[in-house]
Amino acid sequence: MAVFLWGFTAILGDLIQLSALTLVWWRVLLTSLSLLAFVKAGRLLADLGRRQILIFAGLGVIVALHWVTFYGAIKLANASVGLICMATTSLFSSIVEPLIVKRPFLWSELLLGAFILPGIWLIVDGVDPSMTPGIMVGLLSALLVAIFTSFNKRYVEKADPLRITFIELSAGTLFLTPFLPFLGGTFWPAPMDWFYLLILAVLCTTFTNFLFLRALKKLSAFAANLTVNLEPVYGIFLAYFLLNDAEELSPSFYLGTLLILIAVFGYAGVKRWRKRRALA
Repeated sequence: MAVFLWGFTAILGDLIQLSALTLVWWRVLLTSLSLLAFVKAGRLLADLGRRQILIFAGLGVIVALHWVTFYGAIKLANASVGLICMATTSLFSSIVEPLIVKRPFLWSELLLGAFILPGIWLIVDGVDPSMTPGIMVGLLSALLVAIFTSFNKRYVEKADPLRITFIELSAGTLFLTPFLPFLGGTFWPAPMDWFYLLILAVLCTTFTNFLFLRALKKLSAFAANLTVNLEPVYGIFLAYFLLNDAEELSPSFYLGTLLILIAVFGYAGVKRWRKRRALA
């Protein structure tokens, strides 16, 4: 359910007529406000302690930067390009998760992550050169989400998922606020932007983050990121019909997308094979 709803985030980001940073600021602010009734904010310091709050606040800065770069990639290219860049998260996760959560590297993860590289090359080859900056920003966004998810996996047992989300996104709001005066363009959302922002904040952020953090208690960060990589399947499908992205993309883009998705589903097969072998 969370992954399906995340498929709409790129579509909404493309539809909202705000800069990437302003869009994310409204998103994290509205999400934080939507959680106030559920988290007992006045008890956070007493229940979690200063150290845990600072850790989750630092993760909130990372997730805010991830969203700014994600929507930046969409604005610089299009929704399909921004989404498929996110499918490279498993490549970065196969490298950064063992370092962060202190577990051994797994060759199966590294090989499946490396399988994504030809897909990235085909995607770059399959778009107009003017979209290349969008791809670079999108890949940075994927690296940031791999780091964020790995740290979240390490600390997710320390608190309730809704409280973690509230601290992270409140910190993200505070982090982005000083940059707002330096941005040009529109700050106050138009009426339709308000509608899209509320869907993005409440349904596609509050609800999905709660589901994802609960899932992290049972999954590795790499497996969770591979599951999230299904987001481009839904997102590109929606963008194809709703945003006419297909007019800007060549067959090479879709071939690269196919290779990346093979890696996503390949991991599930390898994991099942290893489990059967361990039980044999």
